[in-house]
Amino acid sequence: MADINNIVVIGAGLMGHNVAQIALMAGYNVTIVDIKDEFINNGAAKIEEGLKKLEAKGTLGEGVKASDIMGRLKKTIDLASAVKDADLVIEAVIEKMDVKKEVFKTCDENAPENCILATNTSTMSITEIATATKREEKVIGMHFFNPPILMRLVEIIAGEKSSDEAMDIGVEVSNSLPCLKGKRFVPKVLKDRPGFIVNRLNAPVQIYLNWIFDQAAEKGIPWEQIDADAAGLMPMGPCELADYVGIDTMFHVGNYYTETLSPDFKPGKVITKMVEENKLGRKSPQGFFDWSAGRPKIDKSQKAGLFSVENSMAIMLNEGCRLLEEKVVTGFKVIDDSNMAGMNTPGPFSAGKNQYEKWSKILEELADKTGKDYFRPCELMKSGEFVKMRK
Repeated sequence: MADINNIVVIGAGLMGHNVAQIALMAGYNVTIVDIKDEFINNGAAKIEEGLKKLEAKGTLGEGVKASDIMGRLKKTIDLASAVKDADLVIEAVIEKMDVKKEVFKTCDENAPENCILATNTSTMSITEIATATKREEKVIGMHFFNPPILMRLVEIIAGEKSSDEAMDIGVEVSNSLPCLKGKRFVPKVLKDRPGFIVNRLNAPVQIYLNWIFDQAAEKGIPWEQIDADAAGLMPMGPCELADYVGIDTMFHVGNYYTETLSPDFKPGKVITKMVEENKLGRKSPQGFFDWSAGRPKIDKSQKAGLFSVENSMAIMLNEGCRLLEEKVVTGFKVIDDSNMAGMNTPGPFSAGKNQYEKWSKILEELADKTGKDYFRPCELMKSGEFVKMRK
């Protein structure tokens, strides 16, 4: 395998500086690039702060100082010169296709022939990004989960023309990057499909949540009662979780899957209205709940009887079976393990192996009740044939 020594991270924001930090901790020479000195300096300051905290805890290793590690970091706003000696480029810029393509074109024109170009996109087509280059076989996805220093999962995604060698290098480098919460899990995503593994697996639950939010609004049911439905079964109820992730994020993701998977993903009335009113959750700081004084105290004494965790698991099992049908992965164990590494929650297959007949009925009823045909169980789920597809 090619030697990887010099990594260039493009974008010094939340994802970029975190990826740069773990690459430095793994011993690579790292250059961070952004469009303004101010952005780079902010990113570098956060990297240094993170390393100093780890040094104080003794996590960096005996005798290892944050200042020594920082000595391997370079900063620049000149992308063309930054990639001149790069072995691997990891792009973490805004989720806009034209911006990403422009970045990849510049990298392709200036990086050495052997350089692998990776994108940390969570939604966009690796195949399409690769068309901006003359090295489509060396373009891959390296999808980190946020924050990369704590989340174990890195999905390595193949575009239509990605070579096995480029994919293997992506896996090897990702496995070398430290994670404070345990061993890295680095699955190969064999088909460039929307959402890859984990985001795709969880995506259709949003169709269900949109329907529940709209039902509650129509019937005048307080949001607390929906979260009470999940009490004891989920760390956060659906409304608090939506606030935590960001209502706008939910809205944009819904629109993306509406275009790429099914019109059933279209954001519901409640979510759409909240985005229009700038009620975006924790960051605004008003969403379903008020976050101005920190995490809200939610009265979960009375249930709405609308939300069911079992329904969510059935929806996820169906989507997991679709991933198998589409040959995104080779077996269901990869899906379950990926969900655990990226979301800290079990995937649907360990329970679903014995529940698929019941869950298929639940989904047929849910599709009839909601008018969302996307819920209907696919052939692989209904037949239970997925049980034979463990690896």
